[in-house]
Amino acid sequence: MMSMISQRLRRAFAGPTAQTGPVEAVWNGVVIARSDSTVVVEGNHYFPPEAINRDFFEQNGKHTVCPWKGRASYYDVVVGADRNAAAAWYYPHPSPTAARIKNHVAFWGGVDVRSVPGA
Repeated sequence: MMSMISQRLRRAFAGPTAQTGPVEAVWNGVVIARSDSTVVVEGNHYFPPEAINRDFFEQNGKHTVCPWKGRASYYDVVVGADRNAAAAWYYPHPSPTAARIKNHVAFWGGVDVRSVPGA
């Protein structure tokens, strides 16, 4: 099992660790996060905590466990009257292997993560 996890870790961190140019996360037409320094793990951009607009995030009680990153916590993304439950996740206490994504936020559930147009 450890060799499977080790292989997965190598693949996860084998690609670029940061994007070239700014990246933004958009939901319901609103930019909810933007950064020049996301960390890419398994194809997901993890935004630094200071890059998210906290006006659009509410804590969600959901937790999941990744065998190599640790226990993930979730946010709901809220824009106006619309709520996207558990659309953002982060690792407040990641494993030592995933320490560089501590408190960084990644998205799914219809949140569009894309390069900033014209940047």
